[in-house]
Amino acid sequence: MKIVVMAPKGKMGRLIIKIAEGMPELELVGAVGPAGRDYIGQDAGAAAGIGRETGAMVYDSLDKIICKADLVLDYTNPELSMQVMETALRNRKAVVCGTTGFSDAQMARIREISGEIPLVFAANTSMVVNLMYGLLRTAAETIGSMSDIEIIEMHDRHKKDAPSGTSKEMGQVMAEAMGRNLGELAVYGREGAGERIPGSIGYHSVRAGDISSSHTVMFGLLGERLEITHHAHNWECFANGACIAAKFLEGKTAGFYTVKDVLGGVIG
Repeated sequence: MKIVVMAPKGKMGRLIIKIAEGMPELELVGAVGPAGRDYIGQDAGAAAGIGRETGAMVYDSLDKIICKADLVLDYTNPELSMQVMETALRNRKAVVCGTTGFSDAQMARIREISGEIPLVFAANTSMVVNLMYGLLRTAAETIGSMSDIEIIEMHDRHKKDAPSGTSKEMGQVMAEAMGRNLGELAVYGREGAGERIPGSIGYHSVRAGDISSSHTVMFGLLGERLEITHHAHNWECFANGACIAAKFLEGKTAGFYTVKDVLGGVIG
């Protein structure tokens, strides 16, 4: 698979380049950074700071390199990601998108695009987080209706969306397992007087320092509670999952794929 990586100096882009270089199934043919940056025209490995050259250059436009690629790996922001997917659509290339914070209208367009090209869409490409979804589904099916469910998620100070895309997916998994709609259950933060709304799913977003990612889901019952937690110590688990997702898309037909598909359904 010949790949292009967006934002080679970003926290995910640089790690994807580092990990992809160690995977013989993936060939980096280019990276794309914002126009005017001093690293445009440099080797992608130098721009990413991985300590070695890759033989692939950094371009200032995806249009200049996408013709040589099979797939684009994109972890940027909603506006740029939409441009990436539209460019991939015009060129009939696959996409792995790990961006979060899309609007409902943008998600509808992404669904349309996936009808024409293969697309892995994942708010979280950690293999373990996606295993956690299966555990949450089982817990919600078993004790969800008798529990007070709270989601506490933590990220670094620079994360722009809250709650995280991962915590939203966790809420959706549990709501579906209980035969409910997350929009009817979600409560975002609390203040003032009044008891907890029965049957709700509470969200609490912490933004501080350089926390990579932390998600805890609490099932509170009388006299006991169950907590299911995932902590990412850095972003390498997400970058590794992104590269695995890229390999998964080789030879795939158009469609909207998730990490559950990448894992072969083992997460339930």
